[in-house]
Amino acid sequence: MYKVKVFVTLKESVVDPQGSAATKALQNTEFPEVQDVRVGKYIELSFEKSNKDIEKAVHDICRNLLVNTVVEDYRFDIEEVGAE
Repeated sequence: MYKVKVFVTLKESVVDPQGSAATKALQNTEFPEVQDVRVGKYIELSFEKSNKDIEKAVHDICRNLLVNTVVEDYRFDIEEVGAE
């Protein structure tokens, strides 16, 4: 089995209103040292072992379903785990 951890974030050039609101809230409370917050998504996928190229499969899944590549970037980590 493989566990894939996908991290999706807005591109740097895209305004992040949720992140801006979180930044202001933190700065107005106990954390004035926080300079910037960017909000993203975290997605976990579990794969059975197969003959498929797992990296290519994850890229295809991200580009075709999970990520809006116009405004979002993504990266992922693949970890081999024992069968559960």
